[in-house]
Amino acid sequence: MAEDFQQIGLIGKFEDPGIRETILRLAVYLREKKRRLLVEDTTGAYLGKHGLRTAPLAEIAVDSDLAIVVGGDGTMLHAARALAEMNVPLLGVNLGRLGYLTDVSPDDMLTSIDQILAGDFEEEHRLLLRSTAVSETESGPPTLALNDVVIHKWNSARMIELETYIDGHLVGTQRSDGLIVSTPTGSTAYALSGGGPLLHPTLDALVLVSVCPHTLNTRPIVVSGDSRIEISVCGTQHEHVRVTCDGQLNLPLRKDQRIRIEKDDRCARLIHPRGHNHFYVMRKKLGWGENPGGCGEC
Repeated sequence: MAEDFQQIGLIGKFEDPGIRETILRLAVYLREKKRRLLVEDTTGAYLGKHGLRTAPLAEIAVDSDLAIVVGGDGTMLHAARALAEMNVPLLGVNLGRLGYLTDVSPDDMLTSIDQILAGDFEEEHRLLLRSTAVSETESGPPTLALNDVVIHKWNSARMIELETYIDGHLVGTQRSDGLIVSTPTGSTAYALSGGGPLLHPTLDALVLVSVCPHTLNTRPIVVSGDSRIEISVCGTQHEHVRVTCDGQLNLPLRKDQRIRIEKDDRCARLIHPRGHNHFYVMRKKLGWGENPGGCGEC
């Protein structure tokens, strides 16, 4: 509701001075609307002295009713992980290239936000993954991902060998460059490049996609969102393996560890202007159905 969005966090693309004009225009508008603002401190460093209160992401997560993310999908992925614990809704203004998650254009920004502050918006809940390095005796700290968790080779031209279990059942062993475990949100990202299917973002499902498998019969697998996936590295290749979350966090894996991936109890809350259409986004970003001459009937 409109009265819920009284304190708003502003988060810009990391180390990008090009966000300055958009953030300042947004800040002026929100002040006119009598909203209290918190600007992420790295973003604030590019704005200069404009009387804006700055704070780290952890403080924005605690004190904000809404976070507006200005940048691209990478910026949104980072913010979604950081703010998930406090269940903060996110709105994305796209200054990037694709903009699957940041779907408001700078030209329409003020009109869209005006409608959202008036309570006229749509909200989506997106599945988050939790990945944990586990051994027989301990579990490491969990790491969140909105797009995907990827187990992949590192600093080596050689393939790695992985053993995959789903809910305790062996799926198979493969030699490849890695394995992508993706959410429906991430099905338009790395998993798409690997030949995986596109999943509607509201599905409670996960997809496993091999990266350059050394076999012709390996295919993507779609499983329930409640599945527990465990992946072990075979042999003595652990020094050549990394676990990457959302393409942003790289974690090593010890010889005695395997990676466990499952749905987190939290979700990412995405705010969209009224009339948001997932298939319109797909058509626009992926170029579906482009026909310069038209069909003559449409």
